[in-house]
Amino acid sequence: MAGDMPLRLGARVSCSDGACGHLSRIIVNPVTREVTHLVVGQKHRNGPGRLVPLDLMDATTGQIQLRCTRAEFQALRPAQETEVVPDLDPAGPHNTRSYPRASFLPVIGAAFGMPGAAESRGDLAPGQPEAPEEVTVDVVPSGEVEIRSETTVGATDGEIGQVQGLLVEPGGRFVTHVLLQRGHALGRKEVAVPIGSVIKLGTLLVRLSLTKRQAKDLPSVDADRPAG
Repeated sequence: MAGDMPLRLGARVSCSDGACGHLSRIIVNPVTREVTHLVVGQKHRNGPGRLVPLDLMDATTGQIQLRCTRAEFQALRPAQETEVVPDLDPAGPHNTRSYPRASFLPVIGAAFGMPGAAESRGDLAPGQPEAPEEVTVDVVPSGEVEIRSETTVGATDGEIGQVQGLLVEPGGRFVTHVLLQRGHALGRKEVAVPIGSVIKLGTLLVRLSLTKRQAKDLPSVDADRPAG
């Protein structure tokens, strides 16, 4: 792991002229195990974060430093968008509806049990036509997945913790390890899972080929050191 670049969720992210936010999600190609984008939540702003191509990250600093100014960062694509969906009722007549923009991952927790729900709906009077739903969707390029703090890590015999971040090769973008956080505040432990032990990289689940005992024996890293 020596020399690998840590991408810790929640880490501080800086532009060339100052801090711009924190790392909220990591976008990965699940087939090539390659990081393609970082999602940076904006500092002191309530609006959506920005989708940052990994080419803008300066991997030589050991920190998450972007090769752009804060003004250029603001001009990048928003990491979330609002869409109108006519019918979200899974039992309704449109339950086979496909989303017209397949490059987006809907985050509709109340309807589908996924994290990060964001939907708004007014009360309807009897007989009034049902109004369209507005949902917030995470922008995820087609064929890729997002790694986030809610992503669960599962061994062959059950859940073992949550993703803390990823390690990528020095000066590159290919994932070498998945950082796994186990335990609670007083007994927190972070371990680095080799990417070769990962069967599946997904938004909701990272599945390992290891048992809980094997994962427990993995080398630990300092979970309390500054993130980025």
